[in-house]
This record gives sequence, structure tokens and C-alpha cells, in this order.
Amino acid sequence: MHEREPQDSMKVVGEFGRAPQGSKAIKRTSAGVLALLLIGVMLFLPTNFMIRSPGPVFNTLGKDEDNGKDVISIEGDKTYPSQSELDLLTIYVQGGGQNRVTIPVVLEALLNPAKDVVPEETIISRNTSTQQQNEQNDQMMTSSQDLAIAAALTELGYDFKTWLTVADFSSDANSKSLEKGDRLLKYNGKEIVSLDELKKSLNANGEKPAELTVGRKDKQGNYKEVVVPVTTGEADGERQLGIYLSTEHKFPIDVQFGLQNVGGPSAGMMFALGIIDRLTEGSLAGNHHVAGTGEISAEGNVGPIGGIAQKMVAAKNAGATIFLAPADNCNEVVGRVPEGLNVLKISTLSQARTALTKIADGESPADFSTCE
Repeated sequence: MHEREPQDSMKVVGEFGRAPQGSKAIKRTSAGVLALLLIGVMLFLPTNFMIRSPGPVFNTLGKDEDNGKDVISIEGDKTYPSQSELDLLTIYVQGGGQNRVTIPVVLEALLNPAKDVVPEETIISRNTSTQQQNEQNDQMMTSSQDLAIAAALTELGYDFKTWLTVADFSSDANSKSLEKGDRLLKYNGKEIVSLDELKKSLNANGEKPAELTVGRKDKQGNYKEVVVPVTTGEADGERQLGIYLSTEHKFPIDVQFGLQNVGGPSAGMMFALGIIDRLTEGSLAGNHHVAGTGEISAEGNVGPIGGIAQKMVAAKNAGATIFLAPADNCNEVVGRVPEGLNVLKISTLSQARTALTKIADGESPADFSTCE
């Protein structure tokens, strides 16, 4: 009997010996559950990424289906019908501001070849709310429409008046002399014809006080010439008035845009081409379906935009066979062109107009400069 006690004793010890193993298993299970909970929480934490995807397409020669209005309407001159389709393109942007996207949404976008994931700061400035960003996009759209009219009318040889105006103040230097909305007319008696010429005059005058002749609205809304004293400060090696400038135009015709709920500056070139097509007899691109994108300057220079890969997808899906791409976006175009879409590299409005005219006359889109 006594010889069995050690065995019984060992058995008892063995039973107690399994208890610590069970405790470890419970700990491991708890740790696993906790890890899963943490992963679950992390998956739904907001990220600092934004996602671009293809958005709606609008024919500048057609109507906005949401409100039934012509995308471009013109009064004050004769207009002509067109068989061409000149699409402006948009993108959807998710995330940023108060609408941050979660990790699962980012992962899905990474696996979708039609979407791009980009850091938030590449699209919106830090500490910018969603509402502020929307307001900025609306302002840029309004500006792009104004510049598109200027570029189109310049291309067609129309005469119109342009002024640099005071949009806001970057310092208090001349805030008591100037007012928002003032038109800059003369600097020290010399007519202001461009921003570049004004900069040259400011630098040449240096620190010396000067006189600025401005056009200022009176209570009846009429502009009167007023001469005010101004000073300049130095910034980035140049003399500056401490003001933010905008451009105001007085056009000989009235151009209205019926597009709603679209912001940003990237429709400028296509707006300009649509205006040109409306004001010239015939169809600018013949019966071709053209899409494109690009900022426009009043002089007709075409600038780069964001989301061009998504815009090419949108163009292809809408049935376009020709895509006008800003030359400075070519590095983003290569390797991402949808099959069957001819991409033309464009630097100026005049270049785009000439290319479409030649294509309408029978030349192959493949014969023009591309990003490849």
C-alpha cells in the first residue's frame, strides 16, 4: 500500500500540474480575443488617406441631366450647333477633413486598378475642413469658367477688357489705402497692362513711396478713378504691395454655365473648347467623341490636374476615343491608358483646337503627339 502512495501522490501532483496549463490557455485565449478586438478597432479607425475614383462625365455641348440646363449657353453673338462631343471629366474623392476613410476602404481601393490612394496633404491643406475645401473648389470652378471664356475669346480674336483687382490683404501695409474690389489701373502714372509688368515696376521703384491709381466703385456702383499712396515690402527677393490679386474681365458676350455640384479648376480647357465650338460654324471635332482635362490660363496655357488616371477610365467608360491630356501630366498617363483610348499631349488651347480640327478633317489621332 505504501508503495502505491508515491504513485497516488504523483497522480495528485499531476492533476494539480494541469491547472497551470489551463490557466495559460485561458490567458492565451484572452490575449487572442483582445488582439482581435484591437484589430477590429484599428480597422475602423480613420486614416489620413484620400481615395480618387472615376466620376461623372459631362458633354460641354450638351445639358446637365440633373437640372436640364445647357452646360454652356451664350448670348450676345451667333452660335452654331455641333455634332462633336467634348466631355469634361470629374473624379470622386473620398476621405479627408471630417470624412476620413477607414482601413478596409483603403485596402479595397488599393486592390482596384481604377482607384488611387493618396496622402491627404496632397489634396487638401492641413487644418482645412471639408466645408472649407468645398468652398475653395467652388471658387476654383468659378475662376476656371472665367479663365475659359478669356482663353476662348482670345483664341478667336475677340477684344475684351481685363483688370487686376484687390482680392484680399496679406499684410496691413496698404490696407488703409486700398479696398477689396479696387481695380489696379496705373502705378506711378504708368498703365498696368499685366501682372509681370506691375512686378517689374514695383521692383524698379524699390522702397520709395509710390502712387497707385485704382478704379473704385461709388455708392451707385459706378467706377471712379482714385489715386492713393502705397508702399512696398520685400518678400522672396521682390517688392510686394501686401495684397492678394484676382483677375476681372469685361467680355463682349455673355457666357453662362449650367453645371452644378462640380468643383475645382480642371474643366477649364474643355469649357474653352466648348465655347469655341459654339461660336464657330461646323463641328470642332467632327463626329468624334472627345474627352479631356486641364486647367486653363487667360492666355490659353494648359496646366496639370489631379486624378488623370481616373479621368481616363471615366472617358473610356463614357465612350470617348480621344483624350486630351495636359503635357505636364504625362508621367501619370504612361502605363495607365485604357485600351482603345487615343491620348493626345496638349500644352495650349490653340494646340488642342488645331488637333481636333485636323482630326475632324480626317487625320488619325495616332498621328499626334502622345505621352508615350
